[in-house]
Amino acid sequence: MYTYRTRGTCSSAIQFDINGNRITDCRFIGGCAGNTQGVAALVRGMDVDEAISRLKGIQCRGGTSCPDQLARALEQWKAQN
Repeated sequence: MYTYRTRGTCSSAIQFDINGNRITDCRFIGGCAGNTQGVAALVRGMDVDEAISRLKGIQCRGGTSCPDQLARALEQWKAQN
């Protein structure tokens, strides 16, 4: 399980697992429960690059959002793997 500490959002962290290039599990720690659970459910089974493409740049406040932070987390994961 990969953990990413978020910045500028209500959630404090995102945890996810990837197998191959597919997201197999995703959880937000904190944040708006309905929204973060929805985003996590939607990206399960999704290709990492597709998730980044769809989520990157979505804004809520402070120039970022929980979905945008997930895109950044996935980009960081890709850079390290």
